[in-house]
Amino acid sequence: MVRRLLSENGIDPAGVAGTGLGGRITRDDVLRVLDAQGAPATPFPVQQPVPVAAPPAQQDATQSQSIAARTSSMAAVPASNDRVVPFSNVRRRTAEHMVRSKSTSPHAFIASEVDFENVEKVRRAEGGRFRAEEGFSLTYLPFVARASVEALREFPNLNASVAEDSLIVHQQINLGIAVDLDYEGLIVPVVHRAEEVTLRGVARRIRDLADRARTRQLVADDISGGTFSITNDGPFGTYFTVPIINQPQVAILATDGVKRRPVVVTLPDGSESIAIHSVGVLGMSWDHRAVDGAYVSSFLARVADLLDTRDWAAEL
Repeated sequence: MVRRLLSENGIDPAGVAGTGLGGRITRDDVLRVLDAQGAPATPFPVQQPVPVAAPPAQQDATQSQSIAARTSSMAAVPASNDRVVPFSNVRRRTAEHMVRSKSTSPHAFIASEVDFENVEKVRRAEGGRFRAEEGFSLTYLPFVARASVEALREFPNLNASVAEDSLIVHQQINLGIAVDLDYEGLIVPVVHRAEEVTLRGVARRIRDLADRARTRQLVADDISGGTFSITNDGPFGTYFTVPIINQPQVAILATDGVKRRPVVVTLPDGSESIAIHSVGVLGMSWDHRAVDGAYVSSFLARVADLLDTRDWAAEL
């Protein structure tokens, strides 16, 4: 089916970066290229399965699929005064990708509260100089991205993809950053080889990709090859986001709003006190086929520790 999709949309396979096993081009790879080009994909005809007797172990799954099929056929009927808004190509591709992800991966979710006070101090001290030099503000997102990349070195099974009955652990960290397209859908441009750049370098690349995504200037390479993704709802003041995994990856990190809150801190003499710190929540959806909760919890704890203790000013 992938070969047919390439042919019917006039796409040269040599120009598509494959993310499947052994570099094989997947259907998602082709759809990402079509999204970048703004072209509608030629749909596949649905192949009707030949009825066979399902083994007992598969009967529950078959019944669930049957219920889902019946539910999807219950199309809404607009009333006379309703406004019908056709889905754009980007909206359709986003919807298809999200539904496919939920049906592919057994999603699980864990969240941790994170102290951003160390990050906040750097932003206050260096933010003005950074904006004067770079032309944009130093937000929390590059800090989270850098901390995630460092933590992935210690927890590599989250920088991975599932292939049938095995886990492909990627050696290169290609960081996808979800970008909203004026409420019409999402696209996930990729910071390739994110392990090779500093905090300032990550900030520059994220800004460049987001700007080009919103002005429809991305090319196929910009949206291919991602191995781990971050979605950033924090600027909207969110508290708790449960994202959907960006296939064929196994995990996606959500960053929510950071606010000033009272927290308990330990003083040098070992006593405790109340202080006002910048605090936020980091949440992660992950594929339970790949890892378990203890692994993800340890990853999030490591990200939180890096945000709280790393000398970030040295990377600016």
